[in-house]
Amino acid sequence: MMNKPINFRFVVIIGSCTLLFACNKAPSFAELCDEHPKICNEFKEDYWCKTERIAVGFSNLAHQKKPEDLQKLDQLMSYENYAQCMVHASKIEHNKFKEKQGMRINNAVNANKRIKEISDSTLNSNHPRLLYYHWSRYLNKDALQKFLALENTKELETPNLQLNLATYYAKTDQSKTLNLLYHALELTDVDEPIDTEIFKSISTIFAEKKEYKKVYIWSKVLTSYSPDDKTINTLSLNKYAQAFNLDHEFLDRVASKILDTILQGEFIKP
Repeated sequence: MMNKPINFRFVVIIGSCTLLFACNKAPSFAELCDEHPKICNEFKEDYWCKTERIAVGFSNLAHQKKPEDLQKLDQLMSYENYAQCMVHASKIEHNKFKEKQGMRINNAVNANKRIKEISDSTLNSNHPRLLYYHWSRYLNKDALQKFLALENTKELETPNLQLNLATYYAKTDQSKTLNLLYHALELTDVDEPIDTEIFKSISTIFAEKKEYKKVYIWSKVLTSYSPDDKTINTLSLNKYAQAFNLDHEFLDRVASKILDTILQGEFIKP
């Protein structure tokens, strides 16, 4: 059975197109279905999980055009998201059409079969992101050792892979984890999407260290960058500032300056 991904959890006490089609000439999903009906019809259509189903279709088309490791990783991510969505949808009883529940269960089962197939096909890959995938999902120790052997090489000099390293070291080396998270932000280019898990993880570390001002600052960075993130909100931050007698106006300015440097690609770790 697949293990749950190893991820940080935001424990602060305050209560793709990574796919092939980032260009303007990307086909619509309708066009994909017209030209590649087999890809489009892999799952029975449902009004649930449309976004996830579309992502699966485009990741499969990307892999069909360029069958390389990175495209396989996109397939795995899109299938995982679709399977999780379908599992949730299958728990919702449909009073008039009971067969819909069965269809959703079948869709989830088929998605998980594809995950297993693609995972097996990438077991011997040396791509760093796939190495981490096989460790985080299946606790594959050989993949982990290969991944860790790449530390301090250009192969891991991306924000995502630095976050992966930080996730691995989180339970054993807090200082190293924090430095890796900072380095992930140093590597962030202008206009590059930022994984908000980085902000949450930094806040978590400072919460554990009871450095309340820094908890507030990085939580504020999170809410400023991603206002719709449900982890934290302005009201909770205000209550947190009151609880610890923090000068939130000053800390807000600090957080704003930090976020500006990150977005401008000029962040330097403290």
